[in-house]
Amino acid sequence: MRVVPLASESLGVRSLATFVEASGFGILIDPGVALGPKRYGLPPARIELETLERMRKKIQAYARRADVVTISHYHYDHHTPFFEGLYESSSEAYAREIYAGKTIFTKHPTENINFSQRKRARAFLKNAEPIAEKVEFADGRSFDLGGLTLEFSPAVPHGREGSKLGFVVMTLIDDGHRLIHASDIQLLNRKAVEWIISKNPDLLITGGPPTYLGPRAAGSWEEGIRNLNEIIRETNAEVILDHHVVRDRRYPRFFEELEKTPKTFAGYMKAEDRPLEAYRRELHKIERGEEANVPFRLG
Repeated sequence: MRVVPLASESLGVRSLATFVEASGFGILIDPGVALGPKRYGLPPARIELETLERMRKKIQAYARRADVVTISHYHYDHHTPFFEGLYESSSEAYAREIYAGKTIFTKHPTENINFSQRKRARAFLKNAEPIAEKVEFADGRSFDLGGLTLEFSPAVPHGREGSKLGFVVMTLIDDGHRLIHASDIQLLNRKAVEWIISKNPDLLITGGPPTYLGPRAAGSWEEGIRNLNEIIRETNAEVILDHHVVRDRRYPRFFEELEKTPKTFAGYMKAEDRPLEAYRRELHKIERGEEANVPFRLG
């Protein structure tokens, strides 16, 4: 199995897009990329927009190598919609390139889903179903692809139990090496934690809690640490941790409190972390020619 992280917060955008080669299959997981339209009351800095375009080109390049596409839920940083979107770097042409002729395994569009995602799912499937090889609703199902098993969790909360953001499905890829891609569980609900432990992965790719939200995410730091440490103890999995938690510039401290140090997407690729959104205020100052420091190179 070969795992290729494509886009994430440590690479400068909102995403957890991943490409996996296993048993002769190319699997593209959560092929979306986006920028937060507002952070600290500011729109994306120019370097964020430039990085978004680079990440988009990378996703499109790997889409051409994919046989299978999986979608955990219908937020735009996890799938590419069929509309022109500046902060999603999306278009109908990009979406068609990703989904045409592919087998798509996606979150169920009407079960365990909130109003917003149901609406987005309807728009997505209206465009994707006519061009895909096949569309399967994945929740709680397992598929034998021949030398490779794809298994999906039941729908679990997007964050804490009762989350208004809806539900997601996690993806297990098993070719003898077991990878779980646990998108947007935020390490904050027991159903997700227990499913991961029960599947005993060798590698876990997951997003951390949204600690950057401050009081709205009260207690999520401690809960996320507790739940991920439990997963580490019970499975001894290698952990790639990125996404929401890396929007908080304190995320290195979060990593230090874990019993096994995870890697970000950038770290897994032996590259420098560039959490651009977390430093958007400084990036705008630098663009204006003012003095500001960021802990990464801008070139």
